[in-house]
Amino acid sequence: MYKIESKDVNLYYGEHHALKNISLQMKANTVTALIGPSGCGKSTYLRLLNRMNDLIENVRIEGTVLIDNKDIYARGIKIDELRKKVGMVFQKPNPFPKTIFENVAYGLRVNGISNKSYIEERVTRSLQNAALWEEVKDKLKKSAFELSGGQQQRLCIARALAIEPSIVLMDEPASALDPISTAKIEELIYELKDKYTIVIVTHNMQQAARVSDRTAFFYIGEVVEYNDTKEIFTNPKNQRTQNYITGRFG
Repeated sequence: MYKIESKDVNLYYGEHHALKNISLQMKANTVTALIGPSGCGKSTYLRLLNRMNDLIENVRIEGTVLIDNKDIYARGIKIDELRKKVGMVFQKPNPFPKTIFENVAYGLRVNGISNKSYIEERVTRSLQNAALWEEVKDKLKKSAFELSGGQQQRLCIARALAIEPSIVLMDEPASALDPISTAKIEELIYELKDKYTIVIVTHNMQQAARVSDRTAFFYIGEVVEYNDTKEIFTNPKNQRTQNYITGRFG
């Protein structure tokens, strides 16, 4: 059984046909990279998986998106429950104007959890899982804005992990970071797949090659090729994939 599966998904923004017949399957505890030039549908596809596109006017979706074999667009699906299961990390670090501790605790409090010791335990565990605990354990009451950009992004990952999702979506999580912070995020992604299923949008082909198990190459709203990452980068089956990864376009 696949953790995530989309079947013949089409998405329209008004008249614009943004995603065309997308069928992808992703197994649990894997990292899937979505690559392709800007505006090709990668982030739109990513946002399908936790229904973030619902927030945009005039969006129409056809086809099926399954998580744990359940259609997440079926009637009666509780979107809040879905988003607990499917965490999201954005391109730019977006900590809240709160303390480091309260940033991580935020999702727990919003979901009605008030048990102090449970919240403390989840905050600690999430910061450990995001490889940030050693750097912040003595300043949990300080503002999140005092952290560096790379630390802020790991804080946002900790915030996503605190509500115990099983899937983590990452939309170019390292594009705003320096090389050292980027390396830390990549290392973290590699470690997190033991516990989570990760889907990452990246413009950085070396990053996709380093962190992912499978890679989907998007081009003008279609998936041109989807395969094991090693195959995509060493033996692509489609000429357009070859052209993109060798830098001939995009």
